[in-house]
Formats: sequence, C-alpha cells, structure tokens
Amino acid sequence: MSKPFSPSIITANHLRNGKVLYFTATDDWSCEHAQAEWLADAAQATARLSRAQQDHHIVVDPYLAEAHLNAAGLPEPSHFREQFRTRGPSNYFHGKQAD
Repeated sequence: MSKPFSPSIITANHLRNGKVLYFTATDDWSCEHAQAEWLADAAQATARLSRAQQDHHIVVDPYLAEAHLNAAGLPEPSHFREQFRTRGPSNYFHGKQAD
C-alpha cells in the first residue's frame, strides 16, 4: 500500500558540484528552498517530477520531499533530513562544531 500524498517540493543534487537544488515553477533549479515550487496536488507533483527528471544533465535523482508553508507562505522542508540539507554539505561546521 502506498503512502498518501503530502504537499511537496522537488529537490536533487547538482550533477557536478553536489550542491542541493530545488526545482522552481519556471523550470529552473535554485539553491534556495524558498524558491521551490509548492506542489499541493499529487497529479501536478507527478507531472512536475517527470519534467525535473529530464534535467539529468544538470541534477542527480530528483525526488519529491514533503514540505509545508512557513508563516511567510514560502515552502520549507518538513522532514529533518531535508531541513538539514538546506544548511549545506555536512562537512561544514554545524551546531556544537561551530562553537
């Protein structure tokens, strides 16, 4: 049994440098999760993911990541893993490492 659809954004990693990217409503890729296209409909999300997967010369393995809208109405990842990815590569100092 498949999991029910939840509102999502599309994310992937840049093919050459590995940076986290987000698919926008203008068929571009952005480093800013706030610019990601908000996908509240399962059929729309499937169609947009199919479009994002055509950019295999730019990104690696695009996928849907559950998201919610913040107080400003901008999309933010819901899951911890996706929130962590917004902070940059894990070899950067985060939290206690930065102190």
